[in-house]
Amino acid sequence: MNLRALLLVFGTIFLAELGDKTQLATFLFASDRQISKLSLFIGASLALIATSAIGVLLGDAISRLVSEKLLRTVAGAGFVGIGIWTIVRA
Repeated sequence: MNLRALLLVFGTIFLAELGDKTQLATFLFASDRQISKLSLFIGASLALIATSAIGVLLGDAISRLVSEKLLRTVAGAGFVGIGIWTIVRA
């Protein structure tokens, strides 16, 4: 296992997830006193694991068909586009 890659992925995903709609949904579920916090934690964790697994599998499959440079360019352009769209809508 590559510890540097592990920490890079953890840090990037952790920062990206802070304050997103998934965290807000979990926050709202946690405010319900009738929902077990352990069940909430396990359910939210499994959902994040499942979506991450889909991302890894799709990323691996797509990378076999498309060059890494093109993927990085498209992803970067997508993030820039979302940023511009967010600023314009603000």
